[in-house]
Amino acid sequence: MKKIDMLKSQLLRIDGKGYKAYKDIQGVYDYGNGVIIDISYVQGDPFASPSKACIRVDQKIADFPQYLYQNKYRKIALEDFLSREFYKNINKIAKGNRGTGKSGLIAINRCGQEVLERTSIIVNSRYIEARIALGLPARGRRVLAQQAIEMFFKEIPEITMLSLLYKNIDGHKAKKWVELYEDQEFIRNKLKEMKLVAFVANDSILPRESGISDKPMRGNKVIPFKSPPSLEIEIHTPNRGVIRGMGIPSGITLIVGGGYHGKSTLLRAIERGVYNHIMGDGREFVITCYDSVKIRAEDGRRIEKVNISPFINNLPFKKDTSCFSTDEASGSTSQAANIMEALEMGAKVLLLDEDTSASNFMIRDVRMQQLVSKEKEPITPFIDKVKLMKRDLGVSTIMVVGGSGDYFDVADLVIMMDEYKPKDVTQKAKEISERFKGQRKPEGGENFGNIGDRIPLPESINPKKGKKIKINAKDIDDIRFGWEDIDLTYVEQLVDISQTRAIGDIINYAREHYMDGETALKEIIERIVNDISQKGLDVISPFYEQHPGEYALPRKYEIAAAINRLRTLKVK
Repeated sequence: MKKIDMLKSQLLRIDGKGYKAYKDIQGVYDYGNGVIIDISYVQGDPFASPSKACIRVDQKIADFPQYLYQNKYRKIALEDFLSREFYKNINKIAKGNRGTGKSGLIAINRCGQEVLERTSIIVNSRYIEARIALGLPARGRRVLAQQAIEMFFKEIPEITMLSLLYKNIDGHKAKKWVELYEDQEFIRNKLKEMKLVAFVANDSILPRESGISDKPMRGNKVIPFKSPPSLEIEIHTPNRGVIRGMGIPSGITLIVGGGYHGKSTLLRAIERGVYNHIMGDGREFVITCYDSVKIRAEDGRRIEKVNISPFINNLPFKKDTSCFSTDEASGSTSQAANIMEALEMGAKVLLLDEDTSASNFMIRDVRMQQLVSKEKEPITPFIDKVKLMKRDLGVSTIMVVGGSGDYFDVADLVIMMDEYKPKDVTQKAKEISERFKGQRKPEGGENFGNIGDRIPLPESINPKKGKKIKINAKDIDDIRFGWEDIDLTYVEQLVDISQTRAIGDIINYAREHYMDGETALKEIIERIVNDISQKGLDVISPFYEQHPGEYALPRKYEIAAAINRLRTLKVK
C-alpha cells in the first residue's frame, strides 16, 4: 500500500503524456485517516469503459452502529441506503465533464424504486466499501493531471466523508430504512404461514406517475388503496407494529372490473411486490410471494424442448409437444412455454393479464367447442388447467379478466376494481355463475400433466465474440452475449439494468462451473443462487480482481428466462 502523496506525484509525472500513462497509477493508496482507495482498473482510452476504484473506510472511523447491519435484511437495506447517499453526494459535489469522452466522471450504481441486494456498497464490522467508476481526465488523449488531482484529492474524499461516516448521514432515516426492509421481509415470510400469496396494505398508492416513470402518482385524484372488509387482515410487524390491508389467499383469484378502473394497476403492483420498495414509493407494503411469476404471450420467441403437452397436444403431422421446439413461437405456444418454464423452476404463483395473453390460450367457449371438436383443437385452454394446477402442484393464480365470465366457474376469489376501489364480489360472481350455467365442456383431463427437467448443453452457450468473452447488458431488457442478443422485453419482473448485467455473467458462470451436460437447469441455477448466498454477488464476476460494483441480485426465474431465450441454447 502506498501513501496518497505518491498518487499525486504519479499524476504530476504523467501530466500531458499519452492516456495509457494513467496505467501507472493503478494500485492501493492510503489517505492516512482510516480511508484507502484501491484503483483496480484503469481504462486505456477516455472513450472506453470507465476506470474502477474501491474506497474503503475503517469502521473505527465510519462508526456505524451494528444494529443497522446486524442481520442479512438490515445489511442489504443499509447498503442500499448508502449507495443512494453516495449517488446524491456525487451529484452535489463532482464537477463532471473535464475534457474528452468520460473525463471527470465519478459514478456509483444508481438505485431505483426497489431495494435490491447490490454490490455497489459493502458493509461489515471491519469497514465500509464504496465501489465507483471514474473517468480519468484527458484533453484529446493526453493526461490532465491537475483535473485528476482535483478528483482524487478534493471531490472523492469529500463525497466519501459525507456518505460513509455515520456522523454525517441522517441516522434516524437510515434506521427507518433498515427497519422498513426488515418489516417487509417479515410480512413476506408470514404469507405462507397465513396461507396467503399477496398482501396489499391499506393506504398504498398503486398508480404510477406515467408509463415511463415508476414513481408514485401524486395529486388529489389519487385514490389510496383500501381493503374490502371481507379480505382485511392485520399483521403485527417487528418495527412498525400493526399493518392492515388486503390478504389474497392461495387459490385462484380473479381481478375484474371495467376498463380504466385499476385492474391492471393492481396486478402490476402485485407483480412488483416480489421486491421491497423504498420509503415514499406508495407500494412499501405491497408484498407478494417471492415465487410469483408474471406470464404473458410472447410471439416470436424461441422455445427449446419444453414440455407444453399439458396445454398443447395432438398437433398436425403428430408433432411431439412433450419436447417442443420452435424458432418462432405463436402467442399460445409461447404462453404455454412460459408457464411450463416457470413451473420447471418452482413457481408457486402465476400472474396473468387477459390483455397480454393469447385469447385462444385462455378460453374456448361453448360455441367454438361445438364448431371445432376437441379432437381437432390442439390447445387445452388455461381455464381447464388452472384448478388442476392448484390441486396437483399447489400453484395459485392471480389473473386480470375483463371479458370472460366463464372464469367465475373456477375462481376461489373475485375482486372487482371500481374506480380504483377493490370490492369482494365473489358471492355475486358465484350467483351469476349458477344463474347462467355454462354449457362448455371441461377439456383439461384428469391431471395437470408432467413438467419435466431439461439439461442444458454447455457447448450451445458461447459468450465469445472472436477470441474474447463479450457479455454486455445493453439495456434492462437486452443482453449482448457473444454474437447473440438475448431479448428480455417481455420478462416483466426485471426492474433494474444491474440485474440484467448480473444475469449475463451468471449465464457464463453457470457454463464454466455447473453445466456438464448431466445437470438439470433448475439444479444449476439453484447451485448458483447458493453460491451467491454464501459468497456474495462478487462470485459471478469474471474479473474478480476488479471490483464488480454494478450488479443487483436477480431472481432465479429471470435467470432461467434469459437462458431459455438464448437462441443458441440446446438441451437434452
